[in-house]
Amino acid sequence: MISHNKFYATGKRKSSVARVWMTPGAGQIKINLRSVEDYFARDTLKLVAEQPLVLTNTQGQFDFYILASGGGISGQAGAVRHGIAKVLQNYDVNFRGVLKKAGLLTRDAREKERKKYGQKGARARYQYSKR
Repeated sequence: MISHNKFYATGKRKSSVARVWMTPGAGQIKINLRSVEDYFARDTLKLVAEQPLVLTNTQGQFDFYILASGGGISGQAGAVRHGIAKVLQNYDVNFRGVLKKAGLLTRDAREKERKKYGQKGARARYQYSKR
């Protein structure tokens, strides 16, 4: 929380990070200086990013300024969703129950497993041959 009318939270997913600032406004969402429709071309990604607003019935009440970095577009959508959920919780503690029940306040900690030496990948091995 920054001041009485401007709120901040950080959302993360995979290797993506979204820094979210929220102010009272007309419902404008800017991600890296672009509208949410331009930034997330797929409708499913827009729905993922706006899910906390739908659950808390706050569409059109706040403006969001978001800086997203790292990972891919899907991971960034998840990071934006996590960040918006956290900033809404900072704004009003009563939203916590709804957001927590939907699983939006939990950081998805799954990361890519590293490749092991002597193997093709993280789990894929070279084929065994007896002769």
